[in-house]
Amino acid sequence: MRAKDTARLSAVRLILAAVKQKEVDSRTEPTDADVVAILEKMIKQRRESIAQFETAARTDLAEAEKFELGVLSGYLPQQMSDAEVQEQIAAAIKESGASGIKDMGKVMALLKSRLAGRADMGRVSGLVKARLSG
Repeated sequence: MRAKDTARLSAVRLILAAVKQKEVDSRTEPTDADVVAILEKMIKQRRESIAQFETAARTDLAEAEKFELGVLSGYLPQQMSDAEVQEQIAAAIKESGASGIKDMGKVMALLKSRLAGRADMGRVSGLVKARLSG
């Protein structure tokens, strides 16, 4: 507020409003996992909006969404490297005993709890699918 960065302030207020809405809806104090889930949902929404705005040639709106995406991403935990994600995938496949693509749900269930907020689950899903089908 003091820096007069209204765009960033607006993005932070969006986060606070979403967290407050979760608190009101569930009538409990949101946990860290809840806040990470809220941030991930907001980031997913921004990515979808950016794609739609770019398709419609609305670069002004796409840029605003990209800025909000950057602010939201700054509040997520440190992202895992590709090597760390691959290690987690290998461990989850071994732990679940997955043998093919039909076991992808088991592997993703294990990974979701381990990687929540630290890796893009859409990308992880693609990596798991490639590993199980190949």
